[in-house]
Amino acid sequence: MASFADFALPSAIVSELNRQGLTSPFPIQSASLPDTLAGQDVLGRGRTGSGKTLAFALPTVTRLAGPAANGPQTSRDTTAPAAPRAQQSHPRSGAQARAPRSSAGGHPRALVLCPTRELANQINATIEPLAKSVGLRTTTIFGGVAQSRQVEALRAGADIVIACPGRLEDLLSQRALTLDGIEITVLDEADHMADLGFLPGVKRIMDRTPQRGQRLLFSATLDNGVDQLVRRYLHDPVTHSVDSASSPVDAMTHHFLVVDDAAAKKDLVRELASGTARRILFTRTKYGAKKLAKQLTQAGIPAVDLHGNLSQGARERNLEAFSSGTAKVLVATDIAARGIHVDDVDLVIHVDPPAEHKAYLHRSGRTARAGHDGTVVTIAQRDQVDDVKALMRKAKISAAPRAVTPVHPLVTSLIGERAALIRPTAAASSGSAANSAGRSGAKNGAPRRGNAVKGRARGAADRTDKDSVGSDTKASGARSGGARSQGGGARSQGGGARSQGGGARSQGGGARSQGGGARSQSGGARSQGGGNAGRREAATQGASRRSTARASRSGHSAARYSAGGGRGGR
Repeated sequence: MASFADFALPSAIVSELNRQGLTSPFPIQSASLPDTLAGQDVLGRGRTGSGKTLAFALPTVTRLAGPAANGPQTSRDTTAPAAPRAQQSHPRSGAQARAPRSSAGGHPRALVLCPTRELANQINATIEPLAKSVGLRTTTIFGGVAQSRQVEALRAGADIVIACPGRLEDLLSQRALTLDGIEITVLDEADHMADLGFLPGVKRIMDRTPQRGQRLLFSATLDNGVDQLVRRYLHDPVTHSVDSASSPVDAMTHHFLVVDDAAAKKDLVRELASGTARRILFTRTKYGAKKLAKQLTQAGIPAVDLHGNLSQGARERNLEAFSSGTAKVLVATDIAARGIHVDDVDLVIHVDPPAEHKAYLHRSGRTARAGHDGTVVTIAQRDQVDDVKALMRKAKISAAPRAVTPVHPLVTSLIGERAALIRPTAAASSGSAANSAGRSGAKNGAPRRGNAVKGRARGAADRTDKDSVGSDTKASGARSGGARSQGGGARSQGGGARSQGGGARSQGGGARSQGGGARSQSGGARSQGGGNAGRREAATQGASRRSTARASRSGHSAARYSAGGGRGGR
């Protein structure tokens, strides 16, 4: 069996691979490394989990490291001046003869383009230790987070940039970096970038890189314009394929389970999620993923969600909890069907069957990775059976539908060893606590939303910035139990009637609510600061009905934001 030491890799990189317990390459690595290390353009085709990341990480780092990395190099003469591209088979291989150098600020030497933030982070996790072993630096560039750290890393001299197209184009337009020094460009999961509509941006970025640079493209398929990228940007590429892009993995077992109704489905999902091994549950909607993760956690099965409504920080925390084993269950939308590479996922469950067969294959590809076995379960109600059958035919999956209950022997075998139920901690349930408190504040502080709407005043001054009130909200929910209702009119603290994003002055009838201070005036009755007598008098005279429901609703949003990590991640 071949080992990494057999290839023309620097000894420091081989040592780092050994430290990670990696000694033998996967088939896509064995097949492509001789060509990529020699400077050839390469088209790599294979499903996720086949080892593609390391297949391009090794030649990228080796090319930039140069011979000073104290490792064996290719046997061909690399000291001769580079010939024009049309006259050479190994473009820019002379770069290997130079001593390693740090990139000047904003002038990276290698670029990896990928479709999602999660994939960018995981590619970086693979490349960074290899790069450090030979004195190179990496950075990631993607949206959903402040760009200041990314700009600082570029100015410090990042050698290898792993980027999503959108934010990279933003920084290019701001002249935070240039691509004229790029020696090697990698397009990873090009078909997924095409599915997401990123190809126009990818082409604009590729047009900024030197034509004589080395290009590596990895894709499961050549659909949706990926073949155009190959023809336009790869020069005489060598193609290496492992596993048909559309064929199922031999080590993957598929089950098609049918239940009577939604209640039976809920019970079945809870049972299947209760094992000790890692499992990923897929839903069609963000709300469904969030709700299911919450239900499982409350049932004693630690679960985290992953979907487009989470901030980048929340995504990373949840993915880390799943990767580390703190949570054995990840409930995700199709955002995780591509690019989420977590080892040892034993079971993938299609809680909601996907819309088309490609999504089925990509979801299922989270298990049976790198030669390991894996199991895929699709759950359908009786009215979905025909649609799921058609989907599986297109995916070339053979799995007969089986009617089951949560106590069916097949279900028991799929669960495996059961994990001990864990009582949710305060931290784990803080999101639901904050949501409950916020809902309570909205209910108590605004019993007459219709009247409150009539009392809206002064246009923009009445608009509350949901994010700004987050500072008044504690993660546990709401101060003083959420919202104090003052005759329906409302001083809501922490849950929220401190509306700082616009002043929130609502004048309806005679009621004036100023920043939560709630002075309610009606017919001479004044309620100041929330005194009990004032509240009763104001309530009696009905002025409190025209109070700041908006402020209380703002508290609900703030409580939800504080606990849930916010919105804005896609």
